[in-house]
Formats: sequence, structure tokens, C-alpha cells
Amino acid sequence: MKARPIAMFFVAAATVISSQHLAANDLIQNKGSDTLVNVAQAWAEAYPAINPGVTVAVSGGGSGTGIAAMINGTVDIANASRKMKDKEKKKAKESGQDPVEFVVGYDALAVFLHQDNPATEFSFTQLGKIFGRGGDTTKWSDLGLKVPGCGSDKIVVVSRQNNSGTNAYFKSSVLKAAAKAGVISKGSFRQGTLDMHGSKDVVDLVEKTPCAIGYSGLAYATDHLKLACISVEDGASCVSPTVATASDRSYPIARPLFMYTNGQPKGSIKEYMDWILSDAGQCILKKKGYAPVRDVNCM
Repeated sequence: MKARPIAMFFVAAATVISSQHLAANDLIQNKGSDTLVNVAQAWAEAYPAINPGVTVAVSGGGSGTGIAAMINGTVDIANASRKMKDKEKKKAKESGQDPVEFVVGYDALAVFLHQDNPATEFSFTQLGKIFGRGGDTTKWSDLGLKVPGCGSDKIVVVSRQNNSGTNAYFKSSVLKAAAKAGVISKGSFRQGTLDMHGSKDVVDLVEKTPCAIGYSGLAYATDHLKLACISVEDGASCVSPTVATASDRSYPIARPLFMYTNGQPKGSIKEYMDWILSDAGQCILKKKGYAPVRDVNCM
């Protein structure tokens, strides 16, 4: 019975300390993109060695979740694998927030196949017919393929949930191009896709499912997957997803990765953002499988 007031004291003390850290910007709240969460955690874990007085708390949930938290004023930094939409910027302004955009790296959005799948490359048109609404490619035999272990022949289409920046970028780059070419009715996903909460979930499902095809950030690729070579047009030379092809943007589905702060960062938040964009921070990003924003010298 005597221990309870002591425990309550420590809870109260922890709350006061947390509030002091937040007020002093010593606790930086960072939330958003599932694509960025692994490198964001790596940055957060490495940073105390640079500045022991600062703690960075990282959580995922998707680009839309991070941007919503920025709009609501509940995070210091929002991670996103897509740009903020105009309506989000307007809502932020109405809420008294002033989002400032930073490009912190580049990513190749890879198309994943089961390792036994004989397919090696796809064009935007072919991907549109597989992933897009109104697309007529629903079986692997439609592509002239027989996939070992896929007895049903039905293509299992694996996507990300609709608040994901990865979902939005695949739609805006691949599906809209296929719709413009007239091979699908409009630039949206077909009904019946398996929408995964995170990139790791996409990888896990495709690894275990011979009939499956999915997409997500290159940093989540494993040795148990096949990565497709991608071309924009049918018959054109395809490019494989790598850190190098993301860096020079020769890979057709390379994209920038963003962090948003509320206004121009100051104090601890500015120091943290400067470090992320320094050689040290960019080398951590490169080690995690992303492309730096510029050439860096890494040990």
C-alpha cells in the first residue's frame, strides 16, 4: 500500500520531465511514412551520440497519418513519401500550421514478385492492366506465363492502404500513365486488391504467395523476392530498382522522400534536420537502402 503514492509520484515526475523536454524541443515528435520509418528510427537511435540532450520519438502509420498530425499540431516533424496535397496545405494554414518541406532522400518504388515467378520485367501499361481498375490482366497466363506453385493462375494483387504515400505515388505515376494510354478506364486501383498496412506486410505476403505481385520501397526488399525491371513504354529498355538508379532518377518509379516541419525549424529541430541532411545523416539513409539527396562520402 505504501508503494502506490511513490509510484504515482514517479508518474507525475515523468510527466513534468516530458513536458519540460517538449517545451524545450528536447523531445522531438516524428511521425508518418511507413517507407521512411526504418531510416527515421535509425536516425533517432544515432542522434543521441551527436546531441545527448535530445530524444527523438518515431512512429509510423503512413504519410497521411503523419501529415494529419502536422495539421493538428501534434508532431514536430511529419514524414511523407509523397508531397502534401493542396487541400492538406490549406487545412494546415486554417489550423495555424505552416508546413515547410524538406527532401531528405530518394527511393525506388520496387515491384516485387515471388522468387519462383518467371516474369522479369513490366511496362507501365502491363502494370496498369494488372493493378488498375478496368485492367484485363487477371491471370498470369494472360501474360503467357505459368508460375510454379500458382495452381489457380489468378494474379494476387498486393497494394498499400489508401492513406499511404506509396499507394498515392504508384497511382499517380503508373496508373495515371496507363489510363492516359487508354489501357484502363481511370487511374485508380482495381477492386479486390489486398491492401497492406505496411511495406513489410507487402513483402511478407509476396514472399509466401507464388501468385502474388506487389510494390513498395526498395529498402524493404529481401533475398527471397524477385525485383522486376521496369520500363515506361512497351518495348523500351527497362531499368532495375537500385540505390544508383534512384539517385540518378533513371528508374521510372523513383521518388523523393519528404520531411515537413511547422515553419522554418529552430533550435533542436533545426539542428536535427541539419544533421539528417549532413554526410553523417545521409550515410545512414544510404546504408538503409535509400538514395542520398547528393553525393556523400561514407566510410
